Amino acid sequence: MTRIYDEDLAGGLATRAIHAGQRPDEVSGAIMTPLYLTSTYVQESIGVNKGYEYARGKNPTRQALERNVATLEGGRHGFAFSSGMGCLDSIMKLFRAGDHIVCAENVYGGTFRLFDRILRHLGLSFSYVDTSDPQRVAEAMTPATRALLVETPTNPLMRLTDLRAMSDIAKRHQALLIVDNTFATPVFQRPLELGADIVWHSTTKYINGHSDMIGGLAVVLEDDLADRLQFILNAAGAVPGPFDAWLALRGTKTLPLRMKQHDINGRAVANFLLGRLGEERVIYPGLAHHPHHELAKQQMSAFGGMMTLELGSIDNARRFLERVRVFSLAESLGGVESLTNHPYSMTHGSVPADVKQAMGLTDGMVRLSCGIEDTEDLIADLEQALEGL
Repeated sequence: MTRIYDEDLAGGLATRAIHAGQRPDEVSGAIMTPLYLTSTYVQESIGVNKGYEYARGKNPTRQALERNVATLEGGRHGFAFSSGMGCLDSIMKLFRAGDHIVCAENVYGGTFRLFDRILRHLGLSFSYVDTSDPQRVAEAMTPATRALLVETPTNPLMRLTDLRAMSDIAKRHQALLIVDNTFATPVFQRPLELGADIVWHSTTKYINGHSDMIGGLAVVLEDDLADRLQFILNAAGAVPGPFDAWLALRGTKTLPLRMKQHDINGRAVANFLLGRLGEERVIYPGLAHHPHHELAKQQMSAFGGMMTLELGSIDNARRFLERVRVFSLAESLGGVESLTNHPYSMTHGSVPADVKQAMGLTDGMVRLSCGIEDTEDLIADLEQALEGL
C-alpha cells in the first residue's frame, strides 16, 4: 500500500492537514514528526551534508510545519517565524527605503505600530485606506508602491476586502499583494487562489489553536520570492524553536475539525446576540445585514467564530467583560477556549485615538473569539453577562 505523506498529496483538506509535509521517522517509524533539538548538524565533508547546516536556516521539525501549512494554503513554499510580528517584519524586509506600501486602515494594532513607530523611520512610507473600496485603493497606488497589504476579515471591525479586485490592482502596479489570513485560516479562505502573492498567519491563533505557543508563518507560490524570503529568514533569524513548531504542527492536524465548531458556535452566538442587541451592535460577516455578507459568501467557505459587539460605552464594556465566566478576558484569539477583549485598549492600545476614531473603533466595543465549547454554554454566559446592560 502506498502511504501519502508528501506535501503535494492529493485528497481533502482534513487529510492534508494530518499528513502533508511529514513522513514517519526513518529510524523508529514514529508517526509523529520528531522534535529535533539541535543547533547544528554534522557534515560529511566541506559542502557535503544532508541538507542541513545550522538550525537557524533549517530545522526538520520546522520544515514539516512549513510544508504542511503551505499545502493547506495551496502554496509551494512556507516559512515559519518566531511570532506573527516577526513574520510580518521579515516580509517587510523585502522592501527598501523609498518604497511605498498601501495598507488597509483597519489592521491589527501591532501591524500599525510596526509600520508607524519603526518602519516609517527606516524610510518606508505607508498609506492607510479602506480596502473594502477598490476605487480608494487604486487611487492610493503610486509609482513608488511596492506592496498592497490587507487583512480580511479585519481585526476587530470584521470588514472584508475583495481579494480578486486587490490582486488586479496590485498587478497593474507591479506590486505584491500581501494578505493576513489569520482570522479565516486556509480552511475558510485561500488568498493565493484569489491572486495573493504572500499569505501570512499568526500561528499563535487558529493554526496552533491551543494557546500554548507563539509563532508566525508565510506562504508563497513563486520560487524567486521564496528564495528572497528564505535568505531573510536565515539572515535576520526571527525563527521559532523546534518545540513551538512541533506544537503548531500538532495543531494543524485538528484545524479543519476545530474550524467547523468555531463556525457553528460563531453563527449561533451571532444570531443570539442579533436578537438581544439588534443589527447595529453585532458585527459578524455571517449575518445578512453585514455590509460585506455577500462577499463573505463568495470569498469564504464559512464565517468563523470572530465577531465584535458595540455595547455603547466603556462602562458597559467593562461591566460585560467583568461578568463573563465561560469567555475569558485575555489578549489573543483562535484557541479552543472562548476569549473576549477590549480592542480599544488592548489589541489597538498603541494606535492613536484619532486614528481609532477615523477607522470607527470605539471604547464601547468588545471582540469575541468563540471557542469550541458547547454552544448553549456560550450563549448562557453571554446572556447573563449582558443582563441589565
